[in-house]
Amino acid sequence: MLALRLPPEIEQRLDALARKTGRSKSYYAREAIVRQIEDIEDYYLARRRLGRGGPRLTLESLERDLKKRTKR
Repeated sequence: MLALRLPPEIEQRLDALARKTGRSKSYYAREAIVRQIEDIEDYYLARRRLGRGGPRLTLESLERDLKKRTKR
């Protein structure tokens, strides 16, 4: 069970969406969490790894290395 306090304007938008679609507010709250939780987890994982220091790699260098490995 989870209880949330939302800013009034978000609560109003959620109410309106639920009324227009015939779905519950809980349905949309659950959908929002499911869609965002992976991004939030990735963000905190990245922050933790940055805090450890060490070498940093760019996305471009990782993609380049991956292409080299798949060509072999």
